[in-house]
Amino acid sequence: MKTNRNFKDSVFTALFSDPDLLRDLYSALGGVSLPSDVPVSINTLENVLYMDLYNDISFEIGGKLVVLIEHQSSINPNMALRMLLYIARVLEKIVKGRSLYSERCISIPRPEFYVLYNGTKPYPDENVIKLSDLFEKPQDYGLSEKSNPLLELEVKVININEGRNGAIVGRCKELADYSSFIAKVRAFLDEGSSLEAALKEAVKYCQKYGILKRFLEIHGSEVLSMLLTEWNLEDAKKVWYEDGQEDGREEEKLKIARNLLSEDSTPDFVQKITGLDIETIKKLREA
Repeated sequence: MKTNRNFKDSVFTALFSDPDLLRDLYSALGGVSLPSDVPVSINTLENVLYMDLYNDISFEIGGKLVVLIEHQSSINPNMALRMLLYIARVLEKIVKGRSLYSERCISIPRPEFYVLYNGTKPYPDENVIKLSDLFEKPQDYGLSEKSNPLLELEVKVININEGRNGAIVGRCKELADYSSFIAKVRAFLDEGSSLEAALKEAVKYCQKYGILKRFLEIHGSEVLSMLLTEWNLEDAKKVWYEDGQEDGREEEKLKIARNLLSEDSTPDFVQKITGLDIETIKKLREA
């Protein structure tokens, strides 16, 4: 499982790195049927800090839509704000070279935002997270609150756990297969398997029954490295965002750094993931 990691090396991102599959995925999420000749181009930002500003997939459809999709196993109430910051950078990239001071209107693709949730905590089939939910209340200063906020962004959250949202998941085989795979990993974990053993068993099960067949054929043993990194990072996020204890966060960063280094991650990558200084990371690698 020796492979150099980079930010887009996750199973979900790698699975949907094919424009044709993204077309199918968007059609399933939006309940539409896009013509097969509509061009889809991926424009996910590179070299963005994972814990600061990160998006699983960003893509354009025919220059008319720009779609941002995040896959999460825990719901972040600040997702709308994160999406706002991210879409600003994407649009900056799209309009680069065009004058914003021109007397002519600059056309930009219409943005849409999705979070695909497959965590273990109960969550409805669908939900909407709004940017306005984060706004301070002007009434505290005797000001009236406008019925329609002058700035709004809505993120549609879709529960893709196995057995949920069958109509949506059923329209995209790869999404259904991905949900089945994650469910299988959790089933093996519930039976007492270690994380690595559960991942290996889930991969074997999928290979046997033709789940994620093409993806597993292309990526082979690299999949296990991807998965171990993802699960370790997910554990790290839970500590950093839920624990609230500085000592606990620092110790968890060191643990994640050791795990990533054991999978042959580069010191630069480990630094961007954990925020540890490069000298500490080098010492961990030497140890």
